[in-house]
Amino acid sequence: MTLLGIKDSTKDIDFIVPDGHEHEYLVKVLKDLGYTERSGSGFSRDGISIFDLFKGEKVHTTNLLESPLLDGNNIPVQEFSRIYLGVLNYYDIIITKIFRSSDVDIDDCKLLYENKKSEINIDRLRKRYIETAQYDVSEDKLLTNLEYFLHELDV
Repeated sequence: MTLLGIKDSTKDIDFIVPDGHEHEYLVKVLKDLGYTERSGSGFSRDGISIFDLFKGEKVHTTNLLESPLLDGNNIPVQEFSRIYLGVLNYYDIIITKIFRSSDVDIDDCKLLYENKKSEINIDRLRKRYIETAQYDVSEDKLLTNLEYFLHELDV
């Protein structure tokens, strides 16, 4: 949300490292630099939570339908010599946040929708969300989360 210019600040940033070997290498480098693991995928230095690193095509407990590296599944931010930084597409951001369904995540999704309404097709969001939920053991709960969110948007 911050990288998209929608929020001024964030308490943490979630990164996806699609390649397993690159993820392992990055974790090793971070540990060598003095970062410690917190809460499974989180890394911090000096006790301040900095970011979460997720391996593969997963954000927290949500499995994405497709690789975030495929065309259309991310929004380019910057490319360095060995690092590509992109933001998930709006649909996958909303899906991963609604799956968690905290108040902050729902508010973030509403803010994203209000700022990018012309670029977000609700029918496409609904279809992609339902398909993603089918792969989760809590499908019924996740579908309830979607209906709550859509009700909040009044669409």
